[in-house]
Amino acid sequence: MILIGENIHVISKLVREALVNRDEDFVKRLVQMQSDMDYADLNVGPAKGEMEGILPWLCQIVTEESNLNISFDTTNIVEMEKGLKSFSGKTFINSTSKDEPKLSKLIDMALEFDSNLIALTMSKETGIPKYSDGRLEIAFEIYEKCTEKCLSNQKLFFDPLVLPVCADQSQGIEALNTIKMIKESFEPPVKTVIGLSNISNGAEKRELLNRTFAAMAFGAGLDAAIIDAKDSELVRIFKMLENNNPQFERDNIYLNLANMMRDFGEIDDVEFDKNSQEQTEIIKAARILLNREIYSHSFTQI
Repeated sequence: MILIGENIHVISKLVREALVNRDEDFVKRLVQMQSDMDYADLNVGPAKGEMEGILPWLCQIVTEESNLNISFDTTNIVEMEKGLKSFSGKTFINSTSKDEPKLSKLIDMALEFDSNLIALTMSKETGIPKYSDGRLEIAFEIYEKCTEKCLSNQKLFFDPLVLPVCADQSQGIEALNTIKMIKESFEPPVKTVIGLSNISNGAEKRELLNRTFAAMAFGAGLDAAIIDAKDSELVRIFKMLENNNPQFERDNIYLNLANMMRDFGEIDDVEFDKNSQEQTEIIKAARILLNREIYSHSFTQI
C-alpha cells in the first residue's frame, strides 16, 4: 500500500499563505509531519502569479527535510514539468482525466520522467459517471491511449473518484465497486488510488468514516491512498491490513470488512462484539458507507 500525504494543500488558507510567502519553516514542519508517508502530495492548484515556480522550491525542501517521494498535484502542466525536472526521486503526476489534449501530454510526461500517472475516471463530457460501469468505461478509454503510447500498466493508477457520503450516500459503494472492477478488468493489472478524505467531507465523525472506508477499499483492491498524515491511527490500520497483523480487538472488524469486500460478502454477515460501542460504531459507519442506512450527523448515537 502506497501512502501519500495530503497535508500540503493550497485549499488550506494557512498553507496557501505559507506558499505565497515562501515560508520555509512552515513548509518544513508540514514535510516533517509526513514522515510515515511514502509520498508527499504537493497540491499547488493552478500555480500562477505569486505561486509561479513554487514546485522547484518545494522539491528542494522535501529533499532536504525527508526521504519522501513526491506527487505533483497541479493543473498547470508547465509548472508540473518544472517540478519533475527538479526532483530525482519517485513521482506521481496527479492527475489527468480522459480529456485531450491533456491526457496525451501527461502520458508523454510520465514516460519522459518515468513517473506514475493518476487517471481520473471522468471527462468534461460526462462529468463523474454516477455508476461504476460508467467509470470503468472511461478507464478503458484512458487505458487504450496509455497502451498506444506504451505506458506500463504498473505506472497507471486509476482514481474512481470518492465523493462525500453526506452529499450522496450511493457514491461510497460505487467507488468501492469501481476499484474492484478496475482490478479485475486489466491484464496485466493496473493500479488504483483514492483521495480518502473526500468520503467524509462535510460529515461528522470524519476519522471513523475515513478509517472504515479505508478498510473496505483495501479489501476491494486499493493500491494507494492520499490521506491525512496526521491521522496516525489510519496509518496504523493500513499497515495492519497490509501485514494481516491485528493488534487490538477493533482490528478484527477492519480485517473482516476488508475480507467482506474481497470475497463479495455482506455487511450483515460481518461478526463483531455487539456489546462494544467502538465496534458497533465501526459497523454503523460501514453500513452508511455501503448505503444500507441513512446518514445523519448523529449516526453513531442512533
